[in-house]
Amino acid sequence: MSENQNLLAEQRRALILDEVRRRGGVRVNELTRRLNVSDMTIRRDLDALARQGVIEKVHGGAVPVVEASAHEPGFEAKSALELTAKEEIARSAAALAVPGSAIALSGGTTTFALARHLLDVPDLTVVTNSVRVADVFHDAQRPAAGGATRPGAATVVLTGGVRTPSDSLVGPVADRAIDSLHFDVLFLGVHGISAEAGLSTPNLAEAETNRRLVRAARRVVVVADHTKWGTVGLSSFAELAEVDTFVTDAGLAPGAREEIEERLPGLLVAGGAPSRAVPAPEG
Repeated sequence: MSENQNLLAEQRRALILDEVRRRGGVRVNELTRRLNVSDMTIRRDLDALARQGVIEKVHGGAVPVVEASAHEPGFEAKSALELTAKEEIARSAAALAVPGSAIALSGGTTTFALARHLLDVPDLTVVTNSVRVADVFHDAQRPAAGGATRPGAATVVLTGGVRTPSDSLVGPVADRAIDSLHFDVLFLGVHGISAEAGLSTPNLAEAETNRRLVRAARRVVVVADHTKWGTVGLSSFAELAEVDTFVTDAGLAPGAREEIEERLPGLLVAGGAPSRAVPAPEG
């Protein structure tokens, strides 16, 4: 981690969390030296990360929280993590959406960020099982001054189903709705992605609904920050071979990039050039 006294709290905490996960633990005095901030500032950062449930404070420092494979954080808890990375991923992924196409967005905080960047893509038909994503498009379509609606307003189909902690709709009702549809592109958020387990989630019903989404799409684009790589949830719902493009952030370790490039046709690192050629959007 580079020393920078002017780091925003969000950036500093993201660096601390990355260091905790990478090394398996950090000490307060090490962080004060590396980040060039006071002991009190670091302790406040650790308190904030502990409240989010992503680290555990110990005497003199912090260690990562080892989550059970069936643990599913709520939407608000996940929204506070990797904000900058999610915004960069969303901006890059939005460029893969073609005007006039039919797309699907799964639930998740990264797809929620992506939805905001898709508002100006004209004539989209959007299918989603995310209440939060549907709200983004619904709010944008409300009449503005003079009765005009926002340019590029999409046609949105929200599946039914049972609501999960991450505000996704899952279960038999959602599955039946998805089975009758076909998408040009699926933008898929994930709880975890790994070479061995593929794409996974802690929620069994969500796994089945995501499986149906993948099956209905001509092209699958996974949008996930670097912390998702190596994470494994209770239930796998797709293999890496079923993914066409993985959009992530520059925090992804070099070794992980190499492994992903060996297995996927497209890797897009937000904020930089594609590590491997990403298929052009189909129009």
